[in-house]
Amino acid sequence: MTPTTSPTASPNGGDPAASRRAIEDVIITYARLVDTGDFAGLGSLFADADFVASGQTVTGGEAVETLFRQMVITYADGTPRTKHVTTNLLVDVDEEAGTATARSYYTVLQSLPDLPLQIIVAGRYRDRFTRHDGRWRLAERHLYFDLVGDVSHHLRAGAPVEDSDAGSAAA
Repeated sequence: MTPTTSPTASPNGGDPAASRRAIEDVIITYARLVDTGDFAGLGSLFADADFVASGQTVTGGEAVETLFRQMVITYADGTPRTKHVTTNLLVDVDEEAGTATARSYYTVLQSLPDLPLQIIVAGRYRDRFTRHDGRWRLAERHLYFDLVGDVSHHLRAGAPVEDSDAGSAAA
């Protein structure tokens, strides 16, 4: 089963704490989908959303799925052998409007038989969400690369990984 949103639904004017938890679930789902190599699930998560990184915008699930299949290296087990750790999460919910924003940090670790465990990249996410039929859905994710290490075992050559302009999305 590939959830496109959290199982937690909050009706219009619902409980802000429940909404925050549902949004956190969507954010965590992104990390799980990438780490398990479930790019079709990632496409579902971005069904009606924009993914923005390194000055490029990709819109919609099919385009996001294709981007990740082209960009991310997967191994015999079907995964990229990574762990995306999401921290410092701040969620701001407007229950009446059915919209929310979130800011968080991410750190990506990777390990392979010939590559010791290491941090390969760290940065920030800036997300926008909308509520449809009582469920929170990702509308837009901006990914910023703040610290870039050796991503050569994670991303294919030519994948756009540019350091962020520190002022472009202040924390």
